[in-house]
Amino acid sequence: MRRRLLSQLRVPLPHARLLRPTLSRAAVAALAVLAATLATTVASLGPLPARADAGPSPTPAARALASAAGGQPYASYWYPKTILNWDPATDPDARFNRSRVPLRPRTSDPALRANQNARAGEGRIASLVSFAPTSGNPSQGALDAGYYAFTYWQYVDTLVFWGGSAGEGLILAPNPTVIDAAHRNGVKVYGTVFFPPTAYGGQIGWVRDFVLRSGATYPVADKLAEVARYYGFDGWFVNQETAGGDAALATELRSFMKYARSKGQVEFMWYDAMTESGAISWQDALTSANDAFLSDPDRVSDAMFLDFGWGAGALRSSRDLARSLGRDEHDLYAGIDTEANGYNTGVPWEAVFPSGQPHVTSLGIYRPEWTWKSSSGPADFRARDSRFWVGANADPSDTSTTSSWKGLAHYVAESTPVTAKPFVTGFNTGHGDFYNVGGVRVRDGGWNNLSLQDVPPTYRWLVTSSGSRLTPSIDYGDAYEGGSSLRLTGRLDAVNTVRLYQARLPVAADTRLSVVVKTPAAGPTRLKAAVAFTDAPTTFVTFDLGSTGGTGWERRTIDLSAHAGRTIAQLGLQAEGSDDAYDIRVGQLAVHDGPVDGVAAPSGLTVLGAADVSATSKSLRLSWTGSGQVHHYDVYRRNPDGSRTYLGATPNDAYFVPRLDRVGAETSTTVEVEAVGAEYGRSAPATTTVTWDGTPPEGTNLALGRPATASGQCAAEEGPAKAVNGSVTGGTSDKWCATTSAPWLEVDLGSARRITRFTVRHAQAGGEQAAWNTRDFTVQVRSAAGDPWTTAVTVTGNTAAVTDHPVTVTARYVRLAVTRPTQGSDPAARIYEFEAWGS
Repeated sequence: MRRRLLSQLRVPLPHARLLRPTLSRAAVAALAVLAATLATTVASLGPLPARADAGPSPTPAARALASAAGGQPYASYWYPKTILNWDPATDPDARFNRSRVPLRPRTSDPALRANQNARAGEGRIASLVSFAPTSGNPSQGALDAGYYAFTYWQYVDTLVFWGGSAGEGLILAPNPTVIDAAHRNGVKVYGTVFFPPTAYGGQIGWVRDFVLRSGATYPVADKLAEVARYYGFDGWFVNQETAGGDAALATELRSFMKYARSKGQVEFMWYDAMTESGAISWQDALTSANDAFLSDPDRVSDAMFLDFGWGAGALRSSRDLARSLGRDEHDLYAGIDTEANGYNTGVPWEAVFPSGQPHVTSLGIYRPEWTWKSSSGPADFRARDSRFWVGANADPSDTSTTSSWKGLAHYVAESTPVTAKPFVTGFNTGHGDFYNVGGVRVRDGGWNNLSLQDVPPTYRWLVTSSGSRLTPSIDYGDAYEGGSSLRLTGRLDAVNTVRLYQARLPVAADTRLSVVVKTPAAGPTRLKAAVAFTDAPTTFVTFDLGSTGGTGWERRTIDLSAHAGRTIAQLGLQAEGSDDAYDIRVGQLAVHDGPVDGVAAPSGLTVLGAADVSATSKSLRLSWTGSGQVHHYDVYRRNPDGSRTYLGATPNDAYFVPRLDRVGAETSTTVEVEAVGAEYGRSAPATTTVTWDGTPPEGTNLALGRPATASGQCAAEEGPAKAVNGSVTGGTSDKWCATTSAPWLEVDLGSARRITRFTVRHAQAGGEQAAWNTRDFTVQVRSAAGDPWTTAVTVTGNTAAVTDHPVTVTARYVRLAVTRPTQGSDPAARIYEFEAWGS
């Protein structure tokens, strides 16, 4: 029995996630009986709880009320009947879910491919990713660095925003952060239509509702096209696995897709489950039983995702049948399921990508976010993601390994969206532990927002040297723009050439190349900008970046007019000289024409709504009138001392501020929005005022949202930031968890503060068993990083879910040190919140 393609299901069945081969026929039958009862409940009561440990999902009316009041907007999801009621004019979340980044064209030069085995223009990659549960995808990021911040777009052609479940909704639109990042890299994005098996709550009536006609139209199809156009994405992945259909229903589904495609600018990928007879019968191939879903004889779907049981013969016959239908065999995606084992998954690679021969079909990857879900933390995630996509050597030109998983770079040549000026990158990956603007720290604390992700380097990493090779990395300790930068480290004893971007950028008489660098000490950078042109694409022309005058960020601007009329094929760096401990950061690399363009200021900044987050903080919904073509808008608050604190950013003309903190006893706060142009010129700000009511309470949670570090974490989504995010209701991953010896959690309050009370919310506070409440722990404090720790609180024998600890101390750094994590032998410390109250 093969594995079936299912979502993160929210029907409350015991441990239900994927229908696995271990389910017997009797078990499936029993589940079907239970599902029938659940389905009736779903139909009569609406969406079931998103998950058992998180309480009920908000009803549409409750969500609309929260939205109007300034609450968190989420990506849209519906059932076939409820999508008919969707109207962007009345949906308060709709404007926050719009992508403003058009799909960029991209190119791939076979002569510049990193790996000689890889092929360009043949097999494509579709990536099916679940970023969060169906009902839990924030529209514009969050104050948490823990996120699947994918950066290997150069190997992907289509991203499917995977989701849908019987208990939440069957139709899921992608959120704009993912659309923005994908489109900036030339990658299409599809939403998901998911009809689950009956054993998991599926109802054939939902499928019939989906294809219901109104005269000559399909109303749901009209809505799917409207949603895609309004939100700015490219199509839909249709996964129909509900049993009970017939040939007439299968015919209606094909007619539905043809009708929707005729509406323009909407594509479909069909999953190999339902056959032309209406039965659910996975073919693992394109066969006479399902080929009508690809061509009937008109084009029905743009692509088909083949179930996971294919082999070499099945793919060859699929290729031949596709060709006989007048279709490109690369419109077929041979599916692989990596959710459970990632790069340890067995894949018959030679069947789909035979060595030295044309690709037989394309490849569909189900749940590559395993690299994030299985990791122990950010560094582990990045190492796993590199191995998954590039290979074990972190070098796409060298994919040699004893593992059968060589990395996708071994098979598919890199593509690049760097095809038009201006091109600017700060090597910002769309998440981090702080935020810098122009090299200045404007926010501390974790965040994620893929709308701000720059185009990642095409090659990660390609370094040539006759001596020691430097190590390039994306560094999360410093940045010029955003939360990361490029760093080169190692022993420099020979010329090192680092290829970064494949490109196709025409050079004009006023074209300039700009590089922002930072060195540990004033002196020679030993670094050159390296540019190759299409008339000699593998030969680099270099431009010396000279010396630095200090330890801050410094810009070097290079005139490329001598090369006017040529076209840039590659951008890179070249280090030369001698240094046993070479260390340099690159904060920005840009190619643009003329001086940096100015940009007009936005206007009409308005607070659409506000909601109380705590006694001294609010969330806000903002909108404004845009100022033309911009890269994004930065949002700040003006502090009482005249400085500014960064609140977030978006390419959109509406933004949700997760938390605006009241400073002291201020009665109002000025919020500012400034436009950032495509060349990173900045406008004057638009301003508005938020008023605070009443007198602020004597104490506030000083640890809320502050930078947190820890001895370790149990999983990528259970990092230290979760213990200071102000929430215990986000499910069992809404906590810091660690199994390290003597686990500890440390929070930087930013400055020495007067603390009157510590509060610790243990496992039971988040809905877990009381036996996992922390038994023995201390709270330690210090005022400076070099000071010794002083113990302020000692607790032994605790059994409570929440503990309060009055103190009278002044400190900047506070640490929770766990000496006995649970009531028994379980080794995991589980802390849902660590609060430091004071002023």
